[in-house]
Amino acid sequence: MSGVFKFKQFEVDQAGCAMKINTDGVLLGALADADQPKNILDIGTGTGVIALMLAQRFGTAEIDAVEIDRQAAETAGRNFDNSPFAAKLTTYPIGFEQFFAENPGKKYDLIVSNPPFYINSLTSAQKNRQVAKHSDIDFFKTLIGQVSRHLHEVGIFCMILPLDTAEELLPLYRKYDIHQQKLVYIRSFPLSGPHRVMVCLGLQKTEIKEDKFLIYESKDSYSSEYIKLLQPYFIAF
Repeated sequence: MSGVFKFKQFEVDQAGCAMKINTDGVLLGALADADQPKNILDIGTGTGVIALMLAQRFGTAEIDAVEIDRQAAETAGRNFDNSPFAAKLTTYPIGFEQFFAENPGKKYDLIVSNPPFYINSLTSAQKNRQVAKHSDIDFFKTLIGQVSRHLHEVGIFCMILPLDTAEELLPLYRKYDIHQQKLVYIRSFPLSGPHRVMVCLGLQKTEIKEDKFLIYESKDSYSSEYIKLLQPYFIAF
């Protein structure tokens, strides 16, 4: 996907963003949930699409969007300004570490991130794409440690990850006393295994709810649950 992507209630210009709109992002924007959140944080907003989807879903929420890549942050800011939700969205062109350092008292009902997830993998030749999609375990140590201090007592933190990455992060949840509350396993096709999982974490230890989500019924046909989930956003549905 490139250029301007038109949704039912907003448009997303992807110019200057290393990571374009993708299935992981729109699924996170549509699946991440909390009980009537008033304050939301999107870490690594990129084009701003996840923040915009959350703004559409949660009409009374104030949303902060952090993006370390300045060019991408400027693009996201323009997308916010051109949307019906401009008054609710604020962009910060800094890393999440600096954002939390400058806002030590801020806490959120919902935090989302579609993070870099190739732990200890080969690096990309394109620098800004490398920042967007590659990381090591130290990144997640900092991310989870910081997020655990900036969630409200019943707040939720949602990430979408490959299964092997999600497995590697389990010791970090124990270290920072944050708990898995919901796991949504995402499959491309009915007979394929899951390739992504949406992990939802919170400070309260609860029974873990597990769910499955199917994207395609067949090669050229989206599943009914995918269509239903994204119908409020995609013009094609």
